[in-house]
Amino acid sequence: MAAYAPVVVHDGIVYLSGQLPRVGDLIVVAGAVGTEVSLEDARHGARIALLRGLKALEDDLGSLDRIVRILKLNVYVQSAPDFTEQSAVADAASNLLFELFSERGTHARTAVGVAKLPKNASIELDLIAAIDS
Repeated sequence: MAAYAPVVVHDGIVYLSGQLPRVGDLIVVAGAVGTEVSLEDARHGARIALLRGLKALEDDLGSLDRIVRILKLNVYVQSAPDFTEQSAVADAASNLLFELFSERGTHARTAVGVAKLPKNASIELDLIAAIDS
């Protein structure tokens, strides 16, 4: 067992550990985006990873209604050497946050390309949010 928690709450801030596009034990979007994985499939993977993260937050907080504001979203995209649309992949998660939380879902964001991710996942994301007491 790794020495980390999926969710950490401290002083009204909740930190979500990295989430992969996993359904059960299966990584459903794997490989380099731009060669092995299409942009649309990567966007789908970003939504799956976000939904997994929101479920982890709900399990820990008891309710997503406790989220006052999404503060920061970080999206990591396993990218082929010439792939430069990391922000388009991240937009799928950003848009879903806005759909679910309206203005509370508007956030700062980083989207970066990386050489590899755990389990060969195409996407990994984490977020930081403010919560009520």
